[in-house]
Amino acid sequence: MNIAIDLGSDRTRVYIENQGKVLDEASVITYDVDTHQVFAVGDAAYAMIGKTPVGIRAAHPIDAGVIAQSDLVEEMVDILLDEVCPVRITSPHVIASIPCELTEVEKRAVVNAVSIIGAKRVFLIETPKAAALGCGMNINSPHGVFIADIGSGTADIGVLSLGGISIAKSVKKAGSAMDEEIVKYIRKQYNLVIGTNMAEACKKAVGCVALPAPPETFRVKGRDAVTGLPRYVDVGGEEIMEPIKEIADNIVGAIRDVLEQTPPELISDIYTDGIILTGGLAKLRGFARLVGTATKLRVRVHKYAADCTIMGCGKAIRYMDNPDIGAGVSPLMTAY
Repeated sequence: MNIAIDLGSDRTRVYIENQGKVLDEASVITYDVDTHQVFAVGDAAYAMIGKTPVGIRAAHPIDAGVIAQSDLVEEMVDILLDEVCPVRITSPHVIASIPCELTEVEKRAVVNAVSIIGAKRVFLIETPKAAALGCGMNINSPHGVFIADIGSGTADIGVLSLGGISIAKSVKKAGSAMDEEIVKYIRKQYNLVIGTNMAEACKKAVGCVALPAPPETFRVKGRDAVTGLPRYVDVGGEEIMEPIKEIADNIVGAIRDVLEQTPPELISDIYTDGIILTGGLAKLRGFARLVGTATKLRVRVHKYAADCTIMGCGKAIRYMDNPDIGAGVSPLMTAY
C-alpha cells in the first residue's frame, strides 16, 4: 500500500491508496519545552495556540513551506498517521509534495520527516505538478498548463508541459504572512492586541484584495494595548484589504514574471486555457479578479482548491511503478 503526504505550513493532508484522503489536520504540535513531551498535534494543538501555560508551547514546525524544526515534524507525522492507520502499513512507498526552488538540504529534511513511518522509498513531487494532476489536467501532453498554487506558507507558480515544469517560481510570503500583517494593522489602528488565529478567522470571514468589497463586518476580539482589558472592534473587508494587499500584489507580480519568461509556443496554449488557481488562499475574495486584471487572461479557481495538491499526489502514485505512463516524463523526482 502506498501513501501520499502534503506537508503544508498550515495543514497536513494524507492520502492512502484505494482509500482517498484520510487526514486533514493543522500542521501544529504542542509540547513541553523542557521534556519535549508532546501534548497534542493537528487541530487539537491549533486550538491551543496562544492559550498554553508557561513551559508548554504550540508551534508551527513548518514555515514558508520549509521544515524549520525537523524533530517536531517527525513526531507530528508519526502521531497523525497513527490516528488514521492503527495498524501500521509495512514499508510503504511515499509521495510527498514540496514547493518549487527547495535546496537539497530542504528536500532531505522532507524525506527524513516522512521516513519516520518506515517508508521503503520516498518520492518527491513539486506542488504545481501535484496541483495540476489534482485538477484533472493532462500534464503529459505537449500543451502548456499554467497553475498557481497559493497556500499558507508559499505560492508556487508553474507552467507545465510533457510532465515537467518549463518555468516556475515560488513566493515565500502568502496566507500566514497576511495573518501577521492583520495582527500588526489591528494593533496600530486600534491599539488592540490579537493573535494569529483571530487574524486568520478575520481574513477568512471578510478578507478581500479587490474592490468593491462585500459589505460584511467581522468582530475582532483581543486585549486593549493601553488598559490591558478585553475589547473588540468590528472591521470590514475594505479595511482588511489595506494590510494584505501588498502580499497579494507580490504574488500577482510573480505570476506576471512567470508569464513573461514562458516560451511563445506555451503562451498560446495559456492564452486559450487561462490560469488555474489552487490552494486555500485562491478563494480569498477578489484574488482571481486581481490576477485576471493584471494578466488579461481568464482565471478560474478550482472548486476544491485546497485539496488539489493532496489529490494530485494520490494520482501520482501510479507513476511509482510505471514512470513511462503517457507521452511525457514522470512528474516524480528521484526516489530517496
